[in-house]
Amino acid sequence: MFNAAAEMEDVLHLSIGQPDFNGPPHVIEAHIRALHDGQTRYEMDAGLPALRQAVADRYNQLYEIDLQPTNVLITTGCCQAMFMTIHAITRADMEFIVTEPVFVFSHVIEQAGGVLRRIVTTAANGYQVDPQQLVDVMNDNTCAIMLNSPGNPTGAVYPAETLKPVLQQAQQRGIAVISDEVYDRLVLDDVEYPTALTMAPSLDNVFVTSSISKSYALPGLRIGWVISSESNILALQRMHMFISTTENTAAQHAAVEALQGDQSCVDQMVAAYRTRRNRLVEIMDSTPLIHGYSPGGAFFVMPSLPGCRDSFEFAMKMLREAKVCTIPGGAFGQSCNNALRISFATDLDTIERSMERMIPWLEKQSS
Repeated sequence: MFNAAAEMEDVLHLSIGQPDFNGPPHVIEAHIRALHDGQTRYEMDAGLPALRQAVADRYNQLYEIDLQPTNVLITTGCCQAMFMTIHAITRADMEFIVTEPVFVFSHVIEQAGGVLRRIVTTAANGYQVDPQQLVDVMNDNTCAIMLNSPGNPTGAVYPAETLKPVLQQAQQRGIAVISDEVYDRLVLDDVEYPTALTMAPSLDNVFVTSSISKSYALPGLRIGWVISSESNILALQRMHMFISTTENTAAQHAAVEALQGDQSCVDQMVAAYRTRRNRLVEIMDSTPLIHGYSPGGAFFVMPSLPGCRDSFEFAMKMLREAKVCTIPGGAFGQSCNNALRISFATDLDTIERSMERMIPWLEKQSS
């Protein structure tokens, strides 16, 4: 989609999966200051000690828990945290439960030798999952479960009533749980965010991953982390030192400033995303041509299309004819091939103009 769009003029993007804001000035200044101060050498392989402490402190402040720096491993973005954790806990020919739509890490699970057990969710119920369904599919051949809330590509936020029984049952059965919480600060409704860090009985079988990429609009700095028990972190650390050795030292100093400094930048972004989300939902509700819902977090919505459509063909046709770029739902699983991922990590004007192109084009397709 991106390659095709790059060869065209006047394309409007509702496809980008990264914040459209600049990084906070105080964090940028901290990054520059670290470079000037000579912070360009290797750091500790588990991460800059001050950053491991800052991550623990931030979560302790947010959720009133008691993490220690030894519960934190700094990684090259959330992607490395996920990749390493998946490879560490996946067992060959054993089942790995995911909720579909699922981000492309499902391919990593298969690469690691796991067998995907997909639990399908739909736009009709806002891509929420029945916790009992997750519990019922756990068996002696289940090695792990992956949760993503707020979710990519759906923006769905799982409530505590969903997470708690799943996490409790997983611990009782000795099943590992990866909770991808990279969008945890981008919750768009006035609700308390349920994190696996407070829902799980312990961290012995739980791995929570996140980064500064989305919450602080700093995806290019590539600083993330995984949180788990001290013994799990030590095991991951042995893998980590042979993958990236250490993370960008100056960027780690910037991440300390992001976590410890003024947090108003996060609040401002959330307010902007909420306004965009509300307008996009309003537009979708006004047309029967797409079946939407109100995503609770992140900056994605994945409405389903009228009738049986192939999302790859449909999205490419819309790009070429209406010049609006989205992501085919089929990229996130076969069950959602009749949907499109729309990103509202763009300004309201682009959203309005995109809808002004999309809706008449959709009308032509349904006539």
